[in-house]
Amino acid sequence: MSYLLLAVAIVSEVIGSSMLKASEGFTKWLPSLIVAIGYAAAFYTLSLALKTIPLSIAYAIWSGVGTALTAIIGILIWKEAFTLQTFLGLSAIILGVVILNYPLKS
Repeated sequence: MSYLLLAVAIVSEVIGSSMLKASEGFTKWLPSLIVAIGYAAAFYTLSLALKTIPLSIAYAIWSGVGTALTAIIGILIWKEAFTLQTFLGLSAIILGVVILNYPLKS
């Protein structure tokens, strides 16, 4: 259940972040409202997920996956450039999340 809450937190944060551009500096009321609701839902569901998921793991997944999905939305919806630098950066984020979730045995 905690990972479902974390998934909801990620989706909510991605929606909120994506609507930041549409809000045009909070001059458009509907996208601005979606930003506020998205972030409120994201932080609330993240706080619930943190009851059982360790902070380092939950935050790594939340921020990493959220960043990667937001970048992909920027490319697909907002027609932002997809460059080698974008690919390498997103790959590094995903690799970092994987490493934090599967630490090396000592």
